[in-house]
Amino acid sequence: LLVIEMTINSNKQIETRKKEGIDLALQNIQAKNVSTLFECVHLIHNALPELNLSDIDTSTKFLGHDFQIPILVDSMTGGTPAALKINTRLAQVAEQFNIGMGVGSQRAGLLSSRLASTFKIVRKNAPNAFIFSNIGGAQLAEGLKTSSIRALIDMIDADALAIHLNPLQELVQPEGEPNFRGILKRIHELSKDLKIPIIVKEVGSGISPQVAVKLQKNNINAINVAGVGGTSWAGIEQKRAIQANLSSKINMGLLLWDWGIPTAASLLLAKKSVKLPLVSSGGMRNGLDLAKSIILGASMGAYAQPMIKFASQSYNSLTQFVEDLHFQLKSIMFLVGAQNIKQLKSKEYVITEPLTSWIYQISGKNDKK
Repeated sequence: LLVIEMTINSNKQIETRKKEGIDLALQNIQAKNVSTLFECVHLIHNALPELNLSDIDTSTKFLGHDFQIPILVDSMTGGTPAALKINTRLAQVAEQFNIGMGVGSQRAGLLSSRLASTFKIVRKNAPNAFIFSNIGGAQLAEGLKTSSIRALIDMIDADALAIHLNPLQELVQPEGEPNFRGILKRIHELSKDLKIPIIVKEVGSGISPQVAVKLQKNNINAINVAGVGGTSWAGIEQKRAIQANLSSKINMGLLLWDWGIPTAASLLLAKKSVKLPLVSSGGMRNGLDLAKSIILGASMGAYAQPMIKFASQSYNSLTQFVEDLHFQLKSIMFLVGAQNIKQLKSKEYVITEPLTSWIYQISGKNDKK
């Protein structure tokens, strides 16, 4: 009876946290004094593109799958009944536009068949889309077994597994588990045990060149840099710490609200450091951000906060947002004279301060080593 009661309480705690995560994300809790630094990336206008807009092809391939647009709906939610409608709409748009989608951390789905339905709904509504599972690195460090990983993959018939790294969030989160010893070893083991690709992602503080190199050496298949400049998970957990009246967590959330590597810097540094496919996320808001990301070296761009915002409103709002992203990307490609994604990747750009300092100072230190 004690075990049953503890399981019920654990499920309720996770469900409450997931619901609060949705509510707070919709409050647009963003970085305060830092940005993605995409504004420091300037594309070169081509007054003679020698193209018609109708010639532009945005299709691409990522991890062996074909996409109509190089877009992923980033991992966000699940594990609460409140996520059912949102995940349904997100999955439907992924299917309609042939883009990819990740689900939120699936630990709740492993603990409860009722909560598992909030994840299973994704594959039900997107039978052909690229869908990826998601589990936290902290759970791997705690000893989550490979059999459990396979169960969450089977839960949504996933095409890939995302492992999220969120040391800052775990630090500020009222019930956080900032225990990261042994994660890299488990990632390496999973790379041998699983038959699907592994994506390792941050949640909003960025991936440094040193971490990117370590991940590449441990046989993962892609990195989602998820830099600072968008939603602040330190900020979200700080709001939750206020509700829990935890003063040390409240103060820590305020102190580290803007902690991390800006998305554009993390992307450029990762591109210089590893040969893996890269996903650009963290403050991605429009098609210009996407075009810049691809030129800087990303294979895909991932969107979270705007997707959940529009998905919570209506399916029509969500489809309009994706249509706008697509049109914006095509328009930027037209203006730089790129008929397809391969040509877009080769286009020149100019970077200005403070992005130049991020790149050259960190790159210079690494080169000296």
